[in-house]
Amino acid sequence: MSVFRRIRDITMATLNEKLEQSQDPVKLIDQFLHSTRQDILEAEKLQQQCESHTRHLKQQVDQADSMKNKREEQALLALKAGEDHLAKLALQEKLLYEEKIEQYQGLLSTSREALREVEEQLGVLRMEYQSAYSKRQYYAARMETLRLQQRMNGRTGAHNGQDVPKMFNRLEDRISDWELEAQSLRDLRKMDNQYSGQSSEGVSGILDRELARLKQKLNNSGKE
Repeated sequence: MSVFRRIRDITMATLNEKLEQSQDPVKLIDQFLHSTRQDILEAEKLQQQCESHTRHLKQQVDQADSMKNKREEQALLALKAGEDHLAKLALQEKLLYEEKIEQYQGLLSTSREALREVEEQLGVLRMEYQSAYSKRQYYAARMETLRLQQRMNGRTGAHNGQDVPKMFNRLEDRISDWELEAQSLRDLRKMDNQYSGQSSEGVSGILDRELARLKQKLNNSGKE
């Protein structure tokens, strides 16, 4: 495992440790996603540069190999023509191209290894980005669930705060008081009517007695 990948794994492990303790895990993940996205862009640029450099080295190797073969053919032709001096010159250049091939093949091997490393790094980054994004979706859903539960609890608390049974008991007491008050008023009116009737009968009796007294008085006056 490369040093780069070990560093990235530590970063993910640190993120996992912090998530459950964070009051805003979505914000924490967004920060990680932003940082990882920047790393991905840099890794993609490096990958392109490595690919370009690898192609260039491969071209150098291919070109040197082609020239090596060409100089060998020229040396054979010179030997056939009896031109040993020209043959030696061609073989001398062939040796230079062979040396160049060996040098550039070493560079090409190193460049290919670097390209493989960058591609591995980029794969790790993309995997971590996707993993973190999935965690973001999960924690965003958890936070939304929590927010809705808090709203529901708030409404339930407000409803319970009214103490509905006590509220209706108080209303029952008030209505009972009103009914008792109304009944008392009816009883008072009834008593008043009774007293009024009794007063009327008393006045009528007095009038009758007075009328009888006057009649008796008149009768007595006529006898005299």
